[in-house]
Amino acid sequence: MFTGIIEECGRIASIKPLGTRGRVVEVRARGVLEDLKIGSSIAVNGVCLTVVRFGKQSFITELSTETVRRTTFSKMKAGAPVNLERPMGASDRFGGHIVQGHVDAVGKFVGYTSLKDSWMFEFEVPDEFLPLAVFKGSIAIDGISLTIAELNSDGPFRKRGMFRIVIAIIPHTFDVTNFKALKRGNLVNLEFDVVAKYVQQMLQKIVLPTTGDPVVKPSKMSVGGLRRLGF
Repeated sequence: MFTGIIEECGRIASIKPLGTRGRVVEVRARGVLEDLKIGSSIAVNGVCLTVVRFGKQSFITELSTETVRRTTFSKMKAGAPVNLERPMGASDRFGGHIVQGHVDAVGKFVGYTSLKDSWMFEFEVPDEFLPLAVFKGSIAIDGISLTIAELNSDGPFRKRGMFRIVIAIIPHTFDVTNFKALKRGNLVNLEFDVVAKYVQQMLQKIVLPTTGDPVVKPSKMSVGGLRRLGF
């Protein structure tokens, strides 16, 4: 499990094919290499990956076809900056929110507005995930734990099956992540709050009539039965 607090910004050293559509990715890094072992998990741009080899200045991971298909690694090129985070330790403080490293969708950076003390970054998100996006709720973008500052579900982009969210970025986040290198049109990995996903699944399992009035079954409880129970 991760928390979305980025430890350092590394860089893709190389990307090579693996099998049909998989990838072997080498990432240059420094701080996160301290206690890495073969088999260690690490989040790269919000994608939970496994270290298969490492050296003095880099580590190597292998991506399955499914991981490549669902993430920005399908378009990733050597030289790209990537956000890195090691898993949360049992005794660590919980600084961000629960981030699993399981990417739900790929979004698109559409621009930003500069303020005196921060930036407002805007992203387009696939329409099917609108129920999981909440004003002031948590979201991980390229592995960064962020808060939705604005939620815009109305506009011409809806015709393309998208909605938009706006994130407030403080100077520290801008400096220590790959957000400083984002350009309009760049793709980003999105992971929605796991709590919201569980709630959505539970609600979908509630079976309700699709037509007509709800079916109300008569109660088997009687006045005498309530009295025997102490009411």
